[in-house]
Amino acid sequence: MNRLEYHRSAAPRTAGHLPDYSGYGFRVESELGRNLAGGRVTYLATHLNTQKKVVIKQFQFAKPGSSWADYDAHHQEIEILRRLNHPGIPRYLGSIATQDGFCMVQEYKHALSLATPYSFTPQEIQKIAVSVLEILIYLQNLIPSVIHGDIRPENILVDDQINVFLVDFGFAYIGTGETAEGSGIRGTLGFMPPEQLFHRQLTEASDLYSLGVTLLCLTTGTQSVNVGNLVDLNYRVKFKNLGSKLNVRWVNWLRKMVAPKPGDRFPNAAAALAAMPGDLVLPEVILSQTELKCVATRLNQRLTHTIHISNPIPNTLLGGVWEVASHPSDSFLALNGHPWISFSPAVFDSNQVECQITVDTSRLMANRCYTRKLLLHTNALAKTYTFSLQVQTAPVPVKLRRIPYQLLGALLAGCGTLTWLMAWIVVAIGGASGATITTGFGTVMGAAVGFELVAWILATAGVEAGAAASVVAGVVVGLTALGAIALAAIPGAGTTTVLMMGALTGIIGSLIGGIALGITAEKLSERHLNKTFSLWTSLFAAATGMGLGIGVTVGFLQGWVIAIVASTSLPLAAFLLHFRLKQAKFMANYRKAERYLIKS
Repeated sequence: MNRLEYHRSAAPRTAGHLPDYSGYGFRVESELGRNLAGGRVTYLATHLNTQKKVVIKQFQFAKPGSSWADYDAHHQEIEILRRLNHPGIPRYLGSIATQDGFCMVQEYKHALSLATPYSFTPQEIQKIAVSVLEILIYLQNLIPSVIHGDIRPENILVDDQINVFLVDFGFAYIGTGETAEGSGIRGTLGFMPPEQLFHRQLTEASDLYSLGVTLLCLTTGTQSVNVGNLVDLNYRVKFKNLGSKLNVRWVNWLRKMVAPKPGDRFPNAAAALAAMPGDLVLPEVILSQTELKCVATRLNQRLTHTIHISNPIPNTLLGGVWEVASHPSDSFLALNGHPWISFSPAVFDSNQVECQITVDTSRLMANRCYTRKLLLHTNALAKTYTFSLQVQTAPVPVKLRRIPYQLLGALLAGCGTLTWLMAWIVVAIGGASGATITTGFGTVMGAAVGFELVAWILATAGVEAGAAASVVAGVVVGLTALGAIALAAIPGAGTTTVLMMGALTGIIGSLIGGIALGITAEKLSERHLNKTFSLWTSLFAAATGMGLGIGVTVGFLQGWVIAIVASTSLPLAAFLLHFRLKQAKFMANYRKAERYLIKS
């Protein structure tokens, strides 16, 4: 339906039923509307000389239902319109007297009344409200002021460009004062303020009540005839049909417009216009995510997250401004924007937007977790939206290597157990044959051979660090055997069997222990630890375990056992402590270089 089609009357009258005003210089084109109770008929006509469209309002005072009060209203409307000169009020052009009654000629506006079924957008409703208030400001600034007295959808015209015109000043008042009780009710029920209904003093706030009810009709899609659905018996306006998408400030503004007591309304149209909120219906925010997690894989990396923001509410425009919530570590640096978080765009007015949040980790310390709150301030119903940002920075560039203490502990315990078992066998065999020293000498010689055999096996397999450890172990054990020969008598021929049994025990034990030693040394080397450190740490761990194993068998109180345990465990502890101190020093130097970065 075209908005410029007229629907103010059931159907236009045909040319045969239209009055002939050609003798007065007008050709009547159609009937626009009629009020049978008041004897008023409105026609669309053409001025024969200028060919301009005009509106002729005929007052048929002799018809049933009309009275002298209608004549007074006609006369007063003419007198008021003579004074008015505003683009939002059709101009008074003149009067004619016909056989059927008096006629008033007015400027024609190619526009429809708000009573015509049509769905206005929130922006259009707001523009209509502003335009009517501007007309009322003009009327209230006149001396004396003019109160329209009958603002309702039928008396407000709107064209396709949402230009607004206020018509029908038949119930208007000049100045303020109490309405005469005997004059009857002048106005339209449902749109009249209580003071007008009960013949009380009218003020500049009286027309505001009528305008507020009219705007409620537009907002809720209520027709004028159903205005009773918006107003209860106590003349209080119901707001339950407004819905949840309306701006709360707009609803509160309307509540003040239609307050039953004049003193609770805005004092005049100028105050109402100044207090009008910016948006009638608020947009809604749909977010792709509210939790952001960024993980840096290298130092000084810039990380970017994209958030999709949309507004599904038609005829509204979403606006937003990004902000980073205050944080003690950032405040002193945030003089010209946030020091390490930025937004693109930081401010937007769009119903579909992709916001990029960029984190510059060059301002942050390595291997730290930073948490910040991001705030999105909008013109939506929920004004502010909160986002959680978590940033994990890259690892410290200093190579912090970890010592496999579990592996060293296993080597120490394994060698201790193995040595205890071998010592127990030596004591058992030597005690039975009376050649304990010979059996022990054979075990040591066999162990030296076994370690060298393990070294050859590991070297063949490409386990270089393990082979080196076994070679050193074999040499040390071999030198120990040579020292024993120099200090003790050479075993006799009768003890060959005992010697061979000890050697076999040493070979078997050293094969097992040598492989464990070689694997441990190789594992340490694979962790990019220093090869010398890997070799000697493994050897001292194995030697300490062997000393403990011997001590369990022969007793710890013997001097030579104490010497073995001390000479192996103390260097082992020194190696491990030195390594940790060196790592801590590297870390301290790096953290010192970060002293100007953000701590948390």
